[in-house]
Amino acid sequence: MGGEARPRYLCAGSSFESARVVLLGCPFDGTASHRRGARLGPDAMREASDCLETYSPGLDKDLADAALCDLGDVDFPSGDTKAVLAAIKAEACRIFRSGKRPVFLGGEHLVSLPLVEAALGVFPGLAVFQWDAHADLREDYLGVRLSHACAMRRILEFDGVGPLRQFGVRSGTREEFAWMRANDALRPLTPEAVSAALKEAGDSAVYLTVDVDVVNPGEMPGTGSPEPGGPGLDALVDCIRVLDASGARIVGADVVELAPEWDPTGASAIAAAKIVRELALVMGA
Repeated sequence: MGGEARPRYLCAGSSFESARVVLLGCPFDGTASHRRGARLGPDAMREASDCLETYSPGLDKDLADAALCDLGDVDFPSGDTKAVLAAIKAEACRIFRSGKRPVFLGGEHLVSLPLVEAALGVFPGLAVFQWDAHADLREDYLGVRLSHACAMRRILEFDGVGPLRQFGVRSGTREEFAWMRANDALRPLTPEAVSAALKEAGDSAVYLTVDVDVVNPGEMPGTGSPEPGGPGLDALVDCIRVLDASGARIVGADVVELAPEWDPTGASAIAAAKIVRELALVMGA
């Protein structure tokens, strides 16, 4: 593991052994299909977290009361996508098997593939909730099957994975939308829709993947594939509050596709850091 010289997320000072919630960076954007830069997302979220308070008024919880550890970033070789995914999976397996609740900092959306695979090894039947502007259900993208445009399709191929529910999707191919409609996967990103999906999941463990481009690009321009329209950040945070109020088994989450260099104001990084704070509080405070 690397990361000793990297910035640390807001008040994440607990040791791995004593932590309830663990942060891990996955700074990979080797298959980005439009604008690169998501590899810079983990450190941008850490640096931006200095702008936040530890207290969340919406959740009435404080990170100062949580046992939060920042492990830094996964070390992996450049130029070998399969080796990158294997390195991410190995670290994620260690976290899940240790009984911790991880929030992973992306990185492009393909990093969710080994993260969900690692979670499935501990939580068979895992339900996957995807908050995203894009379906990511392509069989391949320009002949490449390991692409961020195919991440959810590859996840569906895992044995034992539970239902996939996709919230906020507003971009995809005709075939992707046909699949989502046929499989009752497509939902709006609203508190009511999230609440209904949690009831459907029942006692199943849930993994949540948040692609920041689900947020309207007027509020979240710092992403590789901005998609016009979509909910604002307040609406997304309202949905996180539903996760908290429901008592659902959120066993892991990731926040991906922040490309901070495309937003020179830094507002996108601060917003992504806030999403991380809220998720960490839901899982650990």
